[in-house]
Amino acid sequence: MKNLINWITSKDASAKTAVPASIGLLALRIGVGAMMAFGHGWGKLTAYGEMSAEFVDPFGFGASFTLGLVVFAEFFCTIALILGFFTRAAVIPLIINMTVAALLIHADDPFSTKEPALMYLTPFIAILFTGPGRYSLDRLLSRN
Repeated sequence: MKNLINWITSKDASAKTAVPASIGLLALRIGVGAMMAFGHGWGKLTAYGEMSAEFVDPFGFGASFTLGLVVFAEFFCTIALILGFFTRAAVIPLIINMTVAALLIHADDPFSTKEPALMYLTPFIAILFTGPGRYSLDRLLSRN
């Protein structure tokens, strides 16, 4: 378990990433992060009061609490992702959020309805394994 936690919070892997790959990871982090944060998270954050009473609650935590978790993932974790700050830890709530959206919330919907969640899920999983790359706060803060 300790090794898993160390890997998730690891900053060392980004030091070994080649420059072209790091530029690609930066573009991916900014692109997917900005689309998620401002296309999904910001709207939920600013309409929290109106949405909190009737938000979908697949696990029985309560609509308001569930919406809070979604806002945390879709807005705050994506801001961390864009900055490359605790990147691997930041994508875990996003992976959970998109998996729940695709496989539980839209379980009975056609594939075209599930597709956006799956399309966000894919780069989040890739970033979990690759890390943020050189151009990130993780890399900047890990310098000795």
